[in-house]
Amino acid sequence: MKSLAELAAIKEKMQSKVVLREGSSDTRVVVGMATCGIAAGARPVLNAFVEEVGAQGLAGSVMVTQTGCIGICQYEPVVEVYEAGKEKITYVKMTPEKAKEVVEKHLKGGKVIDEYTISKV
Repeated sequence: MKSLAELAAIKEKMQSKVVLREGSSDTRVVVGMATCGIAAGARPVLNAFVEEVGAQGLAGSVMVTQTGCIGICQYEPVVEVYEAGKEKITYVKMTPEKAKEVVEKHLKGGKVIDEYTISKV
């Protein structure tokens, strides 16, 4: 970093990612990031959700955050989706590719991807 302007540009670029991970929204995506989740690949899944929610223009209505152990380690990476007035959806054995599909079909399109949920494993 060579100048204050360069630092400001970095801050502006990263600000959208911070907004996705803080605050309150009607929809929350929670990625299990305990040791078991991280070992199973939860970090790339979290990053894929953050990037795709931003890319799909959902930053104002969807918050992406992380939590510790969800308690079903054999199904990691685990992602829970909380929507106001609806039952929690638990996605299991997630990958970055599946995360992008969840954003497109579930968060944007409103259709739960049943084959990725805990009820289908």
